[in-house]
Amino acid sequence: MIKATFSATPPADSSPNLYNPAPQKPTLESVVLQIGDAVLASTDTVDCVAERLNELTQQVQQQGYQIFALSEEVQTLTTLHTKTLERLEAIVIRLEHAGLAS
Repeated sequence: MIKATFSATPPADSSPNLYNPAPQKPTLESVVLQIGDAVLASTDTVDCVAERLNELTQQVQQQGYQIFALSEEVQTLTTLHTKTLERLEAIVIRLEHAGLAS
């Protein structure tokens, strides 16, 4: 009597069989499809990068406006500080003339 045995593990040799099919030459159609997929993927990537770059450009522009406004405020504070120092110096001089400053 002949016993048939089946195994889920592939045979050890590397000859073409059910578990290890022979490599097939890519057809022109499959190559063109792969190129098309690669082009579409590249296009999507470029679109995403362009959108992100646009967002970053807008953020940098907004930050530029904020820096300009901040520098204007610093200039205003500097001017007010200078005027306050001048007024304080005038008060000290008057107090010294009045003999009240040390």
